[in-house]
Amino acid sequence: MKTANRIALGAAAAGIVLAAAWALRAQPVPVETATVTRGAFEQSVIEDGKTRVRDRYVISAPLAGTVQRIGLRAGDPIRAGQVVAVLAPTAPAFLDERAERELDGRLGTAGALQRRAAAERQRSEAQLDQARLDALRSRKLAADGFLSPMALEQAELALRTADKTLEAAQFAEDAARHEVEQARAALTRYRAESAGRVSRGARWEIRSPVAGSVLRVIQESEGSVPVGAALIEVADARSLEGVVDVLSQDAVGIRPGMPARIELGSGVGPLAASVRRVEPSAFTKVSALGIEEQRVNVILDFEDGLDRIHTIGDGFRMQARIVVFRVED
Repeated sequence: MKTANRIALGAAAAGIVLAAAWALRAQPVPVETATVTRGAFEQSVIEDGKTRVRDRYVISAPLAGTVQRIGLRAGDPIRAGQVVAVLAPTAPAFLDERAERELDGRLGTAGALQRRAAAERQRSEAQLDQARLDALRSRKLAADGFLSPMALEQAELALRTADKTLEAAQFAEDAARHEVEQARAALTRYRAESAGRVSRGARWEIRSPVAGSVLRVIQESEGSVPVGAALIEVADARSLEGVVDVLSQDAVGIRPGMPARIELGSGVGPLAASVRRVEPSAFTKVSALGIEEQRVNVILDFEDGLDRIHTIGDGFRMQARIVVFRVED
């Protein structure tokens, strides 16, 4: 082999050895460095929640009627006992000729039943008078020994029966009189409505039970409402609490009195809070990934004043950090 070939082969072998050595060299390990200090260690449960008022009052209609337009708006302050809505009687159904004739017929039928009941009452009174005379004669004959005790008992029974029959006839006459009054009142009311002469003086004022502010006006426009229809929500908008739903496995480590921090949004620093209650019942909630989770509501009390936060109210989103374990130093 020529000398030049030996030199080239040696150079190639040396290059391969150097490449292999460079590829197999020890690689540096990336690390993060920090200064070791002493401080507090915290283990927290972080979840999203919302604010809500402590005591919410839903003012509803105590009677069925027509509620007048409510002039209050959300955020308006109200006093305890202030009138928040006014109810008026509901207008009856439209009166046509057929309905008027039906009411006339009802009134006539009720009048006939009243007269019949009066006649029955008069007959019962006559029967009672006769039974009294028969019982009186029977007592005298029985006292003289001319009437058997059984006959006297039958006369006494007839007297008691006649008395109860008269009482029932009087009740029937009272009921018939009431039916006549109802039929006459209905006919008078409908005719007055048809002629536009209904009195508008009847009103029912609905008052607020507490002082606070309006959260929501449910029935704003005038309209007919049934009994118990919700009209307006009232509460003290500055008396707030936080509600956070946490996983049930995290809730077992949360106890009342534990500290928490609440973040409401940008521009507002964390607010101190504490756990007031862990609700005893869990519920199922589907996560964003479609997984069913058992979650529990945790109620938080604000410890910092909310006066410096003027825009917070009911139903605002918040993020809560509940400290479940803390070690100092």
